[in-house]
Amino acid sequence: MTDTPDRGAQPSAPPVRLLLAEDQGMMRGALALLLGMEDDMEVVAQVASGDAIVPEALAARPDVALLDIELPGRSGLDAAADLRERLPSCRVMILTTFGRPGYLRRAMEAGAAGFLVKDGPVEDLAASIRRVLGGETVVDPGLAAAALSAGPNPLTARERDVLGAAADGATVADVAARVHLSESTVRNYLSSAIGKTATRNRMEAVRAARRQGWL
Repeated sequence: MTDTPDRGAQPSAPPVRLLLAEDQGMMRGALALLLGMEDDMEVVAQVASGDAIVPEALAARPDVALLDIELPGRSGLDAAADLRERLPSCRVMILTTFGRPGYLRRAMEAGAAGFLVKDGPVEDLAASIRRVLGGETVVDPGLAAAALSAGPNPLTARERDVLGAAADGATVADVAARVHLSESTVRNYLSSAIGKTATRNRMEAVRAARRQGWL
């Protein structure tokens, strides 16, 4: 007697394809191992720098990209915005140590579908990935409440650019060359950023903006 196939059986769905962007090798490896143990997930790409995210995603075609924010080469938030344009089928989740309200707002503006901090259990992360694939937006609840109370980022895009270019202590002339503006315009933007952050100088403004996740 020969076995007959179960005509009612349905083929299993392909695993969720994941890209991980994390500059700490141990953290990246542990995350890949733990997520790879989920029956319905497969890590298809891993990168350690922000400027490798988009090229690797275009090559690997992941369903979900898990991105850290502070990466060498390029911010995960900037890469998220590019992924939305160049690979709209890929859902982006920000997974970061820094639960700052300004980061959350910027992530949502960049088209991210999730924002979680790294101190949660991997089971919760896996569940959040599935929810994101189902069309939901998943945000750490404590951070969502903090973002609502913190209000919007007061810095304009140009003020952020200039303040970021000045973060290493560069002179006004150097900053002007980096952002392709005149020195007088740079001074105006720096003065405005210092006023909006209620600080005394550009370095204090940089630190205040970073604490809030505005920069």
